Formats: sequence, C-alpha cells, structure tokens
Amino acid sequence: MGKSASKQFAEEVLQCHNEYRKKHQAPPLKLSSKLSREAARYAESLASTRILKHSVESSRGSCGENLAWASYDQTDAGKDVADRWYEEVKQYNFSHPGFSSGTGHFTAMVWKSSKKLGVGKATASDGSSFVVARYFPAGNITNQGHFENNVLPSKTGS
Repeated sequence: MGKSASKQFAEEVLQCHNEYRKKHQAPPLKLSSKLSREAARYAESLASTRILKHSVESSRGSCGENLAWASYDQTDAGKDVADRWYEEVKQYNFSHPGFSSGTGHFTAMVWKSSKKLGVGKATASDGSSFVVARYFPAGNITNQGHFENNVLPSKTGS
C-alpha cells in the first residue's frame, strides 16, 4: 500500500472520529505521525499472525487502542471502520457510565481528554486487513468520575 493511500485512510478515520467527538462535546483529535507509525507497526504484526488481539499495554506506553479486522482490504473504508466502532454507542448507558467490553471502542473514540490519534492498517496474505487506532492519552480510565467527565451524551440527543 502506498504512503498516500495510508495517509488518506488515516485522515478519513480521523475526520470520522472528529465528527463523532463533536457530537459528544469532545475536542477534535490531531493525527500524530509517531502514533501512526507505531499503530502501523502493530497492524503489520497482527497481519502476519492473522490474530486480532490487543498489544501488551507496556508496549504502547500510555496510549489507548482500538482494533478492527475485515475479511477484505479496508483501504477505502476509513469511515466504515470508525462507524463500526461508533455503533457501540447504542449499548452505552449514559445514566450508568462506565467501562464495558461491548462499548470500549465507542468510549475510546469520544473520550474527551484524548488529544492525539494514530492510525495504522496492514493487509494479511489472505487479503484480510487489520486496522489499529492509538489514542493519547488513553481513555477508558475506570477510576471514579472519569467516564462521567469524558464520555458525554450526544448534543443532538441521538
């Protein structure tokens, strides 16, 4: 995959994140080339093993992480990936904020205090693809009050 295609993909993922973040009263993320390089490296390692699993926390510093897999090449699908993560908003209970495995992608996306985003994608030998998003600073902090202050309801009420 050429540099321009990966940059375009990352820009699309970023743009979708920021549209969703705006809805949830969170400031826009900035794309970080350092985080994107790290995310791309990890996407490559996922593609080589073809096993979707989170990186070891110590290897990603204080970054949060979202992962996506598809049986096809997601090059033109930055929006699809972001939309799939955001879909979890339907399961999130704003009246009882907190972490759950069914909403972790969504909450990481709109986490108010995250500032930077890195995006990496790699295609495996079977044509499937792996996408890694890194967030700095990490969201989904389970200490008291963090979800209430960082995962805000949509302004439009939808």
